[in-house]
Amino acid sequence: MSTILVTGGAGFIGSCFVRSWIRQEASQVIVLDKLTYAGNLDSLQPIADNSRFIFQAGDIADSELVERILSNHKVTSVVHLAAESHVDRSIDGPAEFIQTNVVGTFRLLTSVLNYWQSLPDADRANFRFLHVSTDEVYGSLGPSGKFTETTPYSPNSPYAASKASADHFVRAYHATYGLPTLITNCSNNYGPYQFPEKLIPLMILNAIEGKPLPVYGDGAHVRDWLHVEDHCDALRMVLDQGKVGEVYNIGGNSERTNLQIVNAICSIVDEICPRLPHIPCSSLVAHVSDRPGHDRRYAIDSRKIALELGWRPRHEFETGLRSTVQWYVENGDWVERVSRGIYQRKRLGTGFANG
Repeated sequence: MSTILVTGGAGFIGSCFVRSWIRQEASQVIVLDKLTYAGNLDSLQPIADNSRFIFQAGDIADSELVERILSNHKVTSVVHLAAESHVDRSIDGPAEFIQTNVVGTFRLLTSVLNYWQSLPDADRANFRFLHVSTDEVYGSLGPSGKFTETTPYSPNSPYAASKASADHFVRAYHATYGLPTLITNCSNNYGPYQFPEKLIPLMILNAIEGKPLPVYGDGAHVRDWLHVEDHCDALRMVLDQGKVGEVYNIGGNSERTNLQIVNAICSIVDEICPRLPHIPCSSLVAHVSDRPGHDRRYAIDSRKIALELGWRPRHEFETGLRSTVQWYVENGDWVERVSRGIYQRKRLGTGFANG
């Protein structure tokens, strides 16, 4: 039986990837996760008893631990999802993003390279290292155009800069050492099990509870939205069929302004929870000062992965958003457990860095 190692597998995208992998593949899955505030074993509960699932608490920067996992389990692929990912947190504290996203990725790459170089020729040929990144490395778009795999990098936040650095290290380890790497850059993900600091779950929960719905600036910043299950389908496809050394952009073809997202959530909450005392929820919208360095627009051109690998998103945004709202309405216990005493949905990223 082949074995994949998923770093950050207790996070939002990582846990979705692991749950879907266990459902659809026959391989053994090892999750390595440091279980920071956004990594939660609750998100892996649906597959916790599966005999092909193994969890290991730990840090990707712990080279001894990583190399022991790789060797003991004869890992055949690594899917690297471990990262600090919230832009606002990176503005307040960029050092943690450098430590995890840059230093951590470098040390993980070094551990994987040492392991890969020790493998027999056939196993080396079949091994893959899939690095999951973001469209934010490309910077900001004007009113037209989309990011392609050849768009020059121009990161504008500490988070984006840290991911761009990690991307370059992955590319360099392929070019210099021959490590069989793949890189994906995705647009904004949404769906169940997302930690409630991100836009969509934050707005859903605040709307349900009658709290203000803070919209940065004029609310006209545009993002392309990708359902997390579609993203994970694409990652499995890239891991299985992607060409070594290549980059694949993954987008949802669903551009929306932030204000459109908030208003859509309000309408759905009004419909699903008609007895809330503060309906219409749109009355809770409050424009606040903009995020420093806030990119105006992102949009992904997914033609390469569609043409070469045959991937296309399955979820329409309207139905995907509705099912996501419904999930948060029905899973208040999960929200309570993952955010208890740690995160109170307060404003972050005001522009004062703490190192």
